[in-house]
Amino acid sequence: MTVISEGYPGRGPGILDRERIIAKPGFNRWLVPPAALAIHLCIGMAYGFSVFWLPLSAALPGEASEACKTMSLFTALFTTDCNWRMADLGWIYTLFFVLLGCSAAIWGGWLERVGPRKAGFVSACCWCGGIAIASLGVITHQLWLMWLGAGVIGGIGLGLGYISPVSTLIKWFPDRRGMATGMAIMGFGGGAMVGSPLAQKLMEYFRTDASPGVWQAFLAMAAIYLVFMMGGAFGYRIPPAGWRPEGWTPPAAKRKAMITEHHIHLRDAHKTKQFWLIWIVLCMNVSAGIGILGAASPLLQEIFAGRLIGLPELSFSQLSAEQQLQIAGIAAGFTSLLSLFNIVGRFFWASISDRLGRKNTYYVFFLLGILLYASAPTFAHMGNQLLFVAVFCIILSMYGGGFSTVPAYLADIFGTQFVGAIHGRLLTAWATAGILGPVVVNYIRQYQVNRGLEGADAYSATIYVLCGMLFIGLIANALIRPLDDKWFMKPEEVAALQARSAGAEARIEHGSFGIDRGRFDLPALLAWVAVGVPALWGAWFTLVKTAALF
Repeated sequence: MTVISEGYPGRGPGILDRERIIAKPGFNRWLVPPAALAIHLCIGMAYGFSVFWLPLSAALPGEASEACKTMSLFTALFTTDCNWRMADLGWIYTLFFVLLGCSAAIWGGWLERVGPRKAGFVSACCWCGGIAIASLGVITHQLWLMWLGAGVIGGIGLGLGYISPVSTLIKWFPDRRGMATGMAIMGFGGGAMVGSPLAQKLMEYFRTDASPGVWQAFLAMAAIYLVFMMGGAFGYRIPPAGWRPEGWTPPAAKRKAMITEHHIHLRDAHKTKQFWLIWIVLCMNVSAGIGILGAASPLLQEIFAGRLIGLPELSFSQLSAEQQLQIAGIAAGFTSLLSLFNIVGRFFWASISDRLGRKNTYYVFFLLGILLYASAPTFAHMGNQLLFVAVFCIILSMYGGGFSTVPAYLADIFGTQFVGAIHGRLLTAWATAGILGPVVVNYIRQYQVNRGLEGADAYSATIYVLCGMLFIGLIANALIRPLDDKWFMKPEEVAALQARSAGAEARIEHGSFGIDRGRFDLPALLAWVAVGVPALWGAWFTLVKTAALF
Protein backbone atom coordinates (compact mmCIF):
# COMPACT_ATOMS: atom_id res chain seq x y z
CA MET A 1 0.00 0.00 0.00
CA THR A 2 1.43 3.41 -0.99
CA VAL A 3 0.88 6.35 1.30
CA ILE A 4 0.07 9.53 -0.61
CA SER A 5 0.98 12.87 0.91
CA GLU A 6 -2.04 15.06 1.57
CA GLY A 7 -2.14 17.93 -0.91
CA TYR A 8 0.37 16.37 -3.34
CA PRO A 9 -1.45 13.71 -5.39
CA GLY A 10 0.79 10.98 -6.75
CA ARG A 11 3.74 11.83 -4.51
CA GLY A 12 5.02 9.93 -1.51
CA PRO A 13 5.31 11.45 1.96
CA GLY A 14 7.69 14.38 2.41
CA ILE A 15 10.66 14.33 4.74
CA LEU A 16 8.69 16.15 7.46
CA ASP A 17 5.52 14.04 7.18
CA ARG A 18 4.35 11.71 9.90
CA GLU A 19 4.54 8.64 7.66
CA ARG A 20 8.29 9.16 7.21
CA ILE A 21 9.07 8.94 10.92
CA ILE A 22 7.40 5.62 11.79
CA ALA A 23 10.20 3.59 13.38
CA LYS A 24 11.65 0.67 11.42
CA PRO A 25 12.76 -2.68 12.85
CA GLY A 26 15.86 -2.35 15.00
CA PHE A 27 15.15 1.22 16.15
CA ASN A 28 16.18 1.97 19.74
CA ARG A 29 13.57 3.97 21.66
CA TRP A 30 16.35 5.48 23.84
CA LEU A 31 17.23 7.70 20.88
CA VAL A 32 13.99 9.67 21.28
CA PRO A 33 14.54 11.32 24.72
CA PRO A 34 17.83 13.03 23.68
CA ALA A 35 16.06 14.34 20.56
CA ALA A 36 13.45 15.90 22.84
CA LEU A 37 16.15 17.24 25.16
CA ALA A 38 17.96 18.88 22.22
CA ILE A 39 14.85 20.98 21.57
CA HIS A 40 13.94 21.66 25.19
CA LEU A 41 17.45 22.74 26.23
CA CYS A 42 17.30 25.39 23.48
CA ILE A 43 13.82 26.77 24.07
CA GLY A 44 14.38 26.64 27.85
CA MET A 45 16.63 29.70 27.45
CA ALA A 46 13.36 31.63 27.77
CA TYR A 47 13.88 31.32 31.53
CA GLY A 48 17.31 32.95 31.24
CA PHE A 49 16.54 35.84 28.90
CA SER A 50 16.84 38.32 31.76
CA VAL A 51 20.62 38.01 31.37
CA PHE A 52 20.22 40.44 28.44
CA TRP A 53 18.14 43.07 30.24
CA LEU A 54 20.92 45.00 31.98
CA PRO A 55 23.21 45.28 28.91
CA LEU A 56 20.24 46.30 26.75
CA SER A 57 19.10 48.91 29.27
CA ALA A 58 22.49 50.65 28.86
CA ALA A 59 22.97 50.11 25.12
CA LEU A 60 22.97 53.84 24.30
CA PRO A 61 25.80 55.86 25.89
CA GLY A 62 25.29 59.02 27.88
CA GLU A 63 22.90 60.25 30.55
CA ALA A 64 19.17 59.81 30.05
CA SER A 65 17.20 62.99 29.36
CA GLU A 66 14.15 63.96 31.38
CA ALA A 67 11.94 62.94 28.44
CA CYS A 68 13.47 59.46 28.50
CA LYS A 69 12.87 59.10 32.23
CA THR A 70 9.16 59.86 31.88
CA MET A 71 8.39 58.22 28.52
CA SER A 72 5.35 55.97 28.20
CA LEU A 73 5.48 52.31 27.23
CA PHE A 74 4.16 53.22 23.76
CA THR A 75 7.00 55.72 23.32
CA ALA A 76 9.53 53.10 24.47
CA LEU A 77 8.37 50.77 21.69
CA PHE A 78 9.51 53.17 18.96
CA THR A 79 12.17 55.45 20.47
CA THR A 80 15.69 55.40 19.04
CA ASP A 81 17.04 58.06 21.41
CA CYS A 82 16.30 56.56 24.84
CA ASN A 83 17.57 53.45 26.53
CA TRP A 84 14.95 50.83 27.27
CA ARG A 85 13.87 50.33 30.85
CA MET A 86 14.05 46.85 32.35
CA ALA A 87 10.28 46.93 32.83
CA ASP A 88 9.84 47.52 29.06
CA LEU A 89 12.13 44.58 28.27
CA GLY A 90 10.45 42.40 30.89
CA TRP A 91 7.30 42.24 28.77
CA ILE A 92 9.20 39.88 26.47
CA TYR A 93 9.30 37.40 29.36
CA THR A 94 5.55 37.72 29.82
CA LEU A 95 4.97 37.26 26.08
CA PHE A 96 7.07 34.08 26.13
CA PHE A 97 4.78 32.24 28.49
CA VAL A 98 1.47 33.71 27.38
CA LEU A 99 2.26 32.76 23.75
CA LEU A 100 3.62 29.39 24.86
CA GLY A 101 0.31 28.47 26.47
CA CYS A 102 -1.80 29.93 23.67
CA SER A 103 0.15 28.37 20.79
CA ALA A 104 0.24 24.98 22.51
CA ALA A 105 -3.54 25.14 22.92
CA ILE A 106 -4.23 26.35 19.37
CA TRP A 107 -1.89 24.02 17.47
CA GLY A 108 -1.87 20.97 19.73
CA GLY A 109 -4.42 19.19 17.53
CA TRP A 110 -2.38 20.02 14.40
CA LEU A 111 0.70 18.50 16.06
CA GLU A 112 -1.13 15.21 16.65
CA ARG A 113 -2.03 15.06 12.95
CA VAL A 114 1.35 15.97 11.44
CA GLY A 115 3.65 14.37 13.99
CA PRO A 116 6.49 15.68 16.18
CA ARG A 117 9.09 16.16 13.41
CA LYS A 118 7.12 18.82 11.55
CA ALA A 119 6.17 20.51 14.82
CA GLY A 120 9.81 20.46 15.97
CA PHE A 121 10.93 21.89 12.61
CA VAL A 122 8.43 24.77 12.81
CA SER A 123 9.40 25.34 16.46
CA ALA A 124 13.08 25.67 15.48
CA CYS A 125 12.25 28.12 12.70
CA CYS A 126 10.08 30.26 15.01
CA TRP A 127 12.37 30.24 18.06
CA CYS A 128 15.64 30.80 16.19
CA GLY A 129 14.04 33.11 13.62
CA GLY A 130 12.43 35.11 16.42
CA ILE A 131 15.80 35.59 18.14
CA ALA A 132 17.31 36.67 14.80
CA ILE A 133 14.52 39.25 14.36
CA ALA A 134 15.17 40.42 17.92
CA SER A 135 18.81 41.00 16.99
CA LEU A 136 17.57 43.31 14.21
CA GLY A 137 15.53 45.13 16.86
CA VAL A 138 18.71 45.64 18.89
CA ILE A 139 20.66 46.92 15.87
CA THR A 140 17.95 49.42 14.91
CA HIS A 141 17.01 50.08 18.56
CA GLN A 142 13.35 49.23 17.97
CA LEU A 143 11.73 47.58 20.96
CA TRP A 144 8.64 46.56 18.98
CA LEU A 145 10.88 44.34 16.83
CA MET A 146 12.23 42.73 20.00
CA TRP A 147 8.69 42.07 21.20
CA LEU A 148 7.59 40.72 17.82
CA GLY A 149 10.67 38.58 17.22
CA ALA A 150 11.61 37.08 20.57
CA GLY A 151 8.26 37.54 22.35
CA VAL A 152 5.59 36.68 19.76
CA ILE A 153 7.29 34.56 17.08
CA GLY A 154 9.68 33.06 19.61
CA GLY A 155 6.79 32.41 22.00
CA ILE A 156 4.96 30.42 19.32
CA GLY A 157 8.13 28.39 18.84
CA LEU A 158 8.23 27.78 22.58
CA GLY A 159 4.71 26.34 22.62
CA LEU A 160 5.23 24.00 19.66
CA GLY A 161 8.64 22.88 20.87
CA TYR A 162 7.45 22.30 24.42
CA ILE A 163 4.63 19.92 23.49
CA SER A 164 6.31 18.32 20.44
CA PRO A 165 7.73 15.28 22.29
CA VAL A 166 5.02 14.69 24.90
CA SER A 167 2.66 12.20 23.24
CA THR A 168 5.57 10.60 21.35
CA LEU A 169 7.50 9.82 24.54
CA ILE A 170 4.41 8.56 26.32
CA LYS A 171 3.76 6.16 23.42
CA TRP A 172 7.38 4.99 23.41
CA PHE A 173 7.47 4.48 27.18
CA PRO A 174 4.02 3.25 28.25
CA ASP A 175 5.80 1.30 30.97
CA ARG A 176 7.49 4.47 32.36
CA ARG A 177 5.34 7.44 31.37
CA GLY A 178 6.49 9.74 34.16
CA MET A 179 10.19 9.06 33.66
CA ALA A 180 9.91 9.58 29.89
CA THR A 181 8.22 12.98 30.07
CA GLY A 182 10.49 13.94 32.96
CA MET A 183 13.58 13.31 30.83
CA ALA A 184 12.38 15.69 28.13
CA ILE A 185 10.74 18.41 30.19
CA MET A 186 13.74 18.65 32.53
CA GLY A 187 15.53 20.09 29.51
CA PHE A 188 13.22 23.11 29.50
CA GLY A 189 14.14 23.83 33.09
CA GLY A 190 17.83 23.40 32.21
CA GLY A 191 17.81 25.71 29.22
CA ALA A 192 18.69 28.78 31.27
CA MET A 193 21.39 26.87 33.15
CA VAL A 194 23.16 26.27 29.83
CA GLY A 195 22.07 29.36 27.90
CA SER A 196 22.77 32.04 30.54
CA PRO A 197 26.53 31.40 30.88
CA LEU A 198 26.74 30.89 27.11
CA ALA A 199 25.08 34.28 26.56
CA GLN A 200 27.42 35.93 29.07
CA LYS A 201 30.50 34.54 27.33
CA LEU A 202 29.23 35.54 23.89
CA MET A 203 28.48 39.10 25.05
CA GLU A 204 31.95 39.35 26.60
CA TYR A 205 33.48 38.16 23.33
CA PHE A 206 31.54 40.56 21.10
CA ARG A 207 31.47 43.57 23.46
CA THR A 208 33.04 46.81 22.18
CA ASP A 209 33.03 50.42 23.32
CA ALA A 210 30.10 51.07 20.98
CA SER A 211 28.11 47.88 21.57
CA PRO A 212 27.33 45.58 24.53
CA GLY A 213 27.52 42.60 22.15
CA VAL A 214 23.87 41.62 22.52
CA TRP A 215 22.81 41.47 18.86
CA GLN A 216 25.88 39.45 17.96
CA ALA A 217 25.16 37.07 20.84
CA PHE A 218 21.56 36.75 19.63
CA LEU A 219 22.67 35.72 16.14
CA ALA A 220 25.30 33.29 17.42
CA MET A 221 22.81 31.63 19.80
CA ALA A 222 20.15 31.46 17.08
CA ALA A 223 22.62 29.62 14.83
CA ILE A 224 23.71 27.21 17.59
CA TYR A 225 20.13 26.55 18.64
CA LEU A 226 19.05 25.97 15.05
CA VAL A 227 21.60 23.15 14.67
CA PHE A 228 20.54 21.47 17.92
CA MET A 229 16.80 21.88 17.36
CA MET A 230 16.93 20.58 13.80
CA GLY A 231 18.95 17.62 15.04
CA GLY A 232 16.25 16.98 17.63
CA ALA A 233 13.38 17.37 15.15
CA PHE A 234 14.92 14.97 12.64
CA GLY A 235 15.77 12.56 15.43
CA TYR A 236 12.10 12.07 16.34
CA ARG A 237 10.48 8.73 15.53
CA ILE A 238 7.01 7.45 16.42
CA PRO A 239 6.19 3.82 17.20
CA PRO A 240 3.94 1.84 14.84
CA ALA A 241 0.29 1.73 15.89
CA GLY A 242 -0.25 -1.03 18.43
CA TRP A 243 3.40 -1.31 19.49
CA ARG A 244 4.32 -2.18 23.06
CA PRO A 245 7.73 -2.73 24.68
CA GLU A 246 8.75 -6.36 24.37
CA GLY A 247 7.72 -8.36 27.40
CA TRP A 248 5.50 -5.59 28.81
CA THR A 249 1.74 -5.84 29.22
CA PRO A 250 -0.53 -3.11 30.59
CA PRO A 251 -1.41 -3.49 34.27
CA ALA A 252 -4.67 -5.31 34.90
CA ALA A 253 -7.63 -2.94 35.06
CA LYS A 254 -8.99 -2.37 38.55
CA ARG A 255 -12.22 -0.85 39.72
CA LYS A 256 -11.77 2.93 39.99
CA ALA A 257 -8.20 2.61 38.66
CA MET A 258 -6.61 5.94 37.76
CA ILE A 259 -4.96 4.60 34.58
CA THR A 260 -7.25 3.95 31.64
CA GLU A 261 -6.63 1.75 28.60
CA HIS A 262 -9.14 3.77 26.58
CA HIS A 263 -8.93 7.13 24.78
CA ILE A 264 -10.95 10.33 24.80
CA HIS A 265 -11.25 12.53 21.72
CA LEU A 266 -9.71 16.01 21.80
CA ARG A 267 -13.12 17.56 21.10
CA ASP A 268 -14.49 16.12 24.36
CA ALA A 269 -11.58 16.48 26.80
CA HIS A 270 -12.36 20.06 27.83
CA LYS A 271 -16.00 19.14 28.42
CA THR A 272 -15.07 16.95 31.39
CA LYS A 273 -14.65 18.19 34.94
CA GLN A 274 -11.43 16.15 35.18
CA PHE A 275 -9.76 18.42 32.62
CA TRP A 276 -10.58 21.56 34.58
CA LEU A 277 -9.63 20.01 37.91
CA ILE A 278 -6.20 19.11 36.50
CA TRP A 279 -6.07 22.64 35.03
CA ILE A 280 -6.56 24.07 38.55
CA VAL A 281 -3.99 21.61 39.97
CA LEU A 282 -1.35 22.76 37.47
CA CYS A 283 -2.25 26.46 37.74
CA MET A 284 -2.01 26.54 41.54
CA ASN A 285 1.23 24.54 41.67
CA VAL A 286 2.84 26.72 38.99
CA SER A 287 1.52 30.02 40.42
CA ALA A 288 3.10 29.29 43.80
CA GLY A 289 6.42 28.24 42.27
CA ILE A 290 6.80 30.83 39.53
CA GLY A 291 5.99 33.65 41.92
CA ILE A 292 8.96 32.68 44.10
CA LEU A 293 11.22 31.91 41.14
CA GLY A 294 10.61 35.37 39.69
CA ALA A 295 11.34 37.08 43.03
CA ALA A 296 14.11 34.78 44.29
CA SER A 297 16.96 37.28 44.12
CA PRO A 298 15.31 40.24 45.95
CA LEU A 299 13.65 37.83 48.41
CA LEU A 300 17.01 36.50 49.66
CA GLN A 301 18.65 39.92 49.64
CA GLU A 302 15.90 41.70 51.58
CA ILE A 303 15.31 38.92 54.11
CA PHE A 304 18.94 38.14 55.03
CA ALA A 305 20.64 41.38 53.91
CA GLY A 306 23.82 41.85 55.95
CA ARG A 307 23.84 38.25 57.20
CA LEU A 308 24.92 37.18 53.72
CA ILE A 309 28.23 39.02 54.18
CA GLY A 310 28.74 38.55 57.91
CA LEU A 311 26.98 41.74 59.05
CA PRO A 312 23.78 40.41 60.68
CA GLU A 313 22.94 43.75 62.34
CA LEU A 314 22.41 45.54 59.00
CA SER A 315 19.10 45.53 57.15
CA PHE A 316 19.00 45.81 53.36
CA SER A 317 18.33 49.57 53.42
CA GLN A 318 21.35 50.09 55.70
CA LEU A 319 23.81 48.44 53.31
CA SER A 320 26.10 50.56 51.15
CA ALA A 321 25.89 50.40 47.36
CA GLU A 322 29.04 48.24 47.30
CA GLN A 323 27.62 45.85 49.91
CA GLN A 324 24.32 45.60 48.02
CA LEU A 325 26.25 44.71 44.87
CA GLN A 326 28.10 42.03 46.84
CA ILE A 327 24.94 40.35 48.13
CA ALA A 328 23.34 40.63 44.68
CA GLY A 329 26.06 38.28 43.41
CA ILE A 330 25.27 35.82 46.22
CA ALA A 331 21.55 36.07 45.43
CA ALA A 332 22.29 35.27 41.78
CA GLY A 333 23.82 32.04 43.05
CA PHE A 334 20.60 31.34 44.98
CA THR A 335 18.57 31.83 41.80
CA SER A 336 20.85 29.46 39.90
CA LEU A 337 20.58 26.89 42.67
CA LEU A 338 16.78 27.06 42.49
CA SER A 339 17.00 26.52 38.73
CA LEU A 340 19.14 23.43 39.28
CA PHE A 341 16.56 21.97 41.68
CA ASN A 342 13.83 22.91 39.20
CA ILE A 343 15.65 20.73 36.64
CA VAL A 344 16.40 17.80 38.92
CA GLY A 345 12.85 17.84 40.27
CA ARG A 346 11.41 17.44 36.77
CA PHE A 347 13.09 14.07 36.37
CA PHE A 348 13.01 12.92 40.02
CA TRP A 349 9.34 13.55 40.78
CA ALA A 350 8.10 12.37 37.38
CA SER A 351 10.00 9.10 37.87
CA ILE A 352 8.66 8.75 41.42
CA SER A 353 5.14 9.21 40.07
CA ASP A 354 5.47 5.94 38.13
CA ARG A 355 5.53 4.19 41.52
CA LEU A 356 3.40 6.47 43.69
CA GLY A 357 0.82 7.27 41.03
CA ARG A 358 0.18 10.73 39.66
CA LYS A 359 -2.56 11.70 42.10
CA ASN A 360 -0.49 10.70 45.14
CA THR A 361 2.52 12.57 43.78
CA TYR A 362 0.47 15.78 43.58
CA TYR A 363 -0.74 15.14 47.13
CA VAL A 364 2.93 15.22 48.14
CA PHE A 365 3.48 18.45 46.19
CA PHE A 366 0.62 20.23 47.91
CA LEU A 367 0.88 18.86 51.46
CA LEU A 368 4.66 19.09 51.68
CA GLY A 369 4.57 22.43 49.85
CA ILE A 370 2.13 23.95 52.37
CA LEU A 371 4.30 22.71 55.25
CA LEU A 372 7.49 24.10 53.72
CA TYR A 373 5.98 27.46 52.73
CA ALA A 374 4.47 27.88 56.20
CA SER A 375 7.84 27.16 57.85
CA ALA A 376 9.82 29.59 55.65
CA PRO A 377 8.91 32.78 57.61
CA THR A 378 9.99 31.05 60.84
CA PHE A 379 13.38 30.14 59.39
CA ALA A 380 13.70 33.69 58.05
CA HIS A 381 13.03 35.25 61.49
CA MET A 382 15.49 32.78 63.02
CA GLY A 383 18.10 33.93 60.50
CA ASN A 384 18.73 30.30 59.54
CA GLN A 385 19.99 30.75 56.02
CA LEU A 386 20.71 27.06 55.36
CA LEU A 387 17.20 25.85 56.26
CA PHE A 388 15.59 28.74 54.37
CA VAL A 389 17.51 27.92 51.19
CA ALA A 390 16.80 24.19 51.60
CA VAL A 391 13.06 24.86 51.90
CA PHE A 392 12.90 26.77 48.64
CA CYS A 393 15.13 24.29 46.83
CA ILE A 394 12.65 21.50 47.67
CA ILE A 395 9.70 23.74 46.74
CA LEU A 396 11.24 24.53 43.33
CA SER A 397 11.93 20.83 42.74
CA MET A 398 8.20 20.23 43.15
CA TYR A 399 7.44 23.18 40.87
CA GLY A 400 9.47 21.47 38.15
CA GLY A 401 8.00 18.09 39.06
CA GLY A 402 4.50 19.45 38.52
CA PHE A 403 5.32 20.27 34.88
CA SER A 404 6.83 16.88 34.11
CA THR A 405 4.21 14.82 35.95
CA VAL A 406 1.12 16.44 34.42
CA PRO A 407 1.50 14.91 30.89
CA ALA A 408 1.52 11.44 32.42
CA TYR A 409 -1.46 12.42 34.62
CA LEU A 410 -3.36 13.40 31.46
CA ALA A 411 -2.40 10.14 29.72
CA ASP A 412 -3.61 8.17 32.75
CA ILE A 413 -7.01 9.90 32.74
CA PHE A 414 -7.63 10.61 29.03
CA GLY A 415 -5.57 7.94 27.23
CA THR A 416 -2.66 8.53 24.85
CA GLN A 417 -4.32 9.09 21.48
CA PHE A 418 -4.71 12.88 21.87
CA VAL A 419 -2.59 13.48 24.96
CA GLY A 420 -0.24 15.94 23.20
CA ALA A 421 -3.10 18.16 22.07
CA ILE A 422 -4.88 17.90 25.44
CA HIS A 423 -1.62 18.83 27.15
CA GLY A 424 -1.35 21.81 24.82
CA ARG A 425 -4.76 23.08 25.90
CA LEU A 426 -3.91 22.49 29.55
CA LEU A 427 -0.88 24.76 29.24
CA THR A 428 -3.24 27.74 29.27
CA ALA A 429 -3.01 27.12 33.02
CA TRP A 430 0.70 27.97 32.77
CA ALA A 431 -0.06 31.16 30.86
CA THR A 432 -2.52 32.12 33.62
CA ALA A 433 -0.06 31.22 36.37
CA GLY A 434 2.67 33.25 34.66
CA ILE A 435 0.59 36.34 35.36
CA LEU A 436 -1.07 35.32 38.64
CA GLY A 437 2.01 34.15 40.57
CA PRO A 438 4.30 37.15 39.98
CA VAL A 439 1.43 39.62 40.48
CA VAL A 440 0.53 38.10 43.86
CA VAL A 441 4.14 38.04 45.07
CA ASN A 442 5.12 41.50 43.80
CA TYR A 443 1.99 43.44 44.73
CA ILE A 444 1.54 41.97 48.22
CA ARG A 445 5.23 42.60 48.91
CA GLN A 446 4.85 46.20 47.73
CA TYR A 447 1.78 46.64 49.94
CA GLN A 448 3.73 45.43 52.96
CA VAL A 449 6.69 47.69 52.11
CA ASN A 450 4.34 50.67 51.81
CA ARG A 451 3.14 49.84 55.35
CA GLY A 452 6.73 50.24 56.55
CA LEU A 453 7.61 46.54 56.83
CA GLU A 454 10.90 45.17 55.57
CA GLY A 455 12.95 41.96 55.53
CA ALA A 456 11.09 38.77 56.42
CA ASP A 457 8.02 40.76 57.52
CA ALA A 458 7.56 42.11 53.98
CA TYR A 459 7.25 38.57 52.59
CA SER A 460 5.36 36.68 55.32
CA ALA A 461 1.87 37.57 54.06
CA THR A 462 2.91 36.68 50.49
CA ILE A 463 4.10 33.24 51.54
CA TYR A 464 0.88 32.51 53.43
CA VAL A 465 -1.15 33.49 50.34
CA LEU A 466 0.91 31.00 48.32
CA CYS A 467 0.02 28.38 50.95
CA GLY A 468 -3.63 29.17 50.20
CA MET A 469 -3.04 28.57 46.49
CA LEU A 470 -1.53 25.18 47.24
CA PHE A 471 -4.54 24.33 49.42
CA ILE A 472 -6.86 25.09 46.48
CA GLY A 473 -4.74 22.77 44.33
CA LEU A 474 -4.94 20.09 47.03
CA ILE A 475 -8.75 20.19 47.02
CA ALA A 476 -8.89 20.04 43.21
CA ASN A 477 -6.56 17.05 43.15
CA ALA A 478 -8.69 15.23 45.73
CA LEU A 479 -11.77 15.66 43.52
CA ILE A 480 -10.21 14.01 40.44
CA ARG A 481 -11.82 10.67 39.58
CA PRO A 482 -11.57 8.31 36.59
CA LEU A 483 -13.68 9.29 33.58
CA ASP A 484 -17.07 7.76 33.02
CA ASP A 485 -17.09 5.24 30.15
CA LYS A 486 -19.44 7.44 28.13
CA TRP A 487 -16.57 9.81 27.31
CA PHE A 488 -14.28 7.26 25.67
CA MET A 489 -14.06 6.62 21.94
CA LYS A 490 -15.21 3.29 20.61
CA PRO A 491 -12.42 0.82 19.67
CA GLU A 492 -13.30 1.03 15.96
CA GLU A 493 -13.01 4.86 16.06
CA VAL A 494 -9.54 4.60 17.63
CA ALA A 495 -8.49 1.99 15.05
CA ALA A 496 -9.66 4.22 12.19
CA LEU A 497 -7.72 7.19 13.55
CA GLN A 498 -4.55 5.15 13.97
CA ALA A 499 -4.89 3.70 10.48
CA ARG A 500 -5.23 7.15 8.93
CA SER A 501 -2.32 8.67 10.83
CA ALA A 502 0.17 5.82 10.72
CA GLY A 503 -0.77 3.88 7.60
CA ALA A 504 -2.42 0.47 7.68
CA GLU A 505 0.79 -1.24 6.63
CA ALA A 506 2.47 -0.14 9.86
CA ARG A 507 0.01 -1.92 12.13
CA ILE A 508 1.70 -4.82 13.91
CA GLU A 509 1.16 -7.39 16.58
CA HIS A 510 2.34 -6.52 20.07
CA GLY A 511 6.00 -7.26 20.73
CA SER A 512 6.76 -8.54 17.22
CA PHE A 513 8.54 -5.50 15.81
CA GLY A 514 11.99 -5.94 17.35
CA ILE A 515 12.20 -2.38 18.68
CA ASP A 516 14.14 -1.73 21.88
CA ARG A 517 15.41 -4.93 23.41
CA GLY A 518 16.76 -3.04 26.41
CA ARG A 519 20.04 -2.09 24.79
CA PHE A 520 21.92 1.19 25.05
CA ASP A 521 23.97 1.05 21.87
CA LEU A 522 26.57 3.41 20.34
CA PRO A 523 24.10 5.70 18.48
CA ALA A 524 22.09 6.13 21.68
CA LEU A 525 25.27 6.82 23.65
CA LEU A 526 26.40 9.49 21.15
CA ALA A 527 22.96 11.12 21.20
CA TRP A 528 23.02 11.33 24.99
CA VAL A 529 26.58 12.72 24.97
CA ALA A 530 25.50 15.45 22.50
CA VAL A 531 22.88 16.78 24.94
CA GLY A 532 24.62 15.71 28.14
CA VAL A 533 27.87 17.64 27.67
CA PRO A 534 26.20 21.10 27.41
CA ALA A 535 23.94 20.24 30.37
CA LEU A 536 26.90 19.18 32.54
CA TRP A 537 28.80 22.33 31.52
CA GLY A 538 25.85 24.46 32.64
CA ALA A 539 25.51 22.51 35.90
CA TRP A 540 29.21 23.04 36.68
CA PHE A 541 28.90 26.80 36.21
CA THR A 542 25.83 26.83 38.44
CA LEU A 543 27.57 24.95 41.25
CA VAL A 544 30.62 27.21 41.08
CA LYS A 545 28.40 30.30 41.23
CA THR A 546 26.39 29.00 44.20
CA ALA A 547 29.44 28.11 46.28
CA ALA A 548 29.44 31.65 47.72
CA LEU A 549 25.99 31.01 49.18
CA PHE A 550 27.40 28.73 51.87
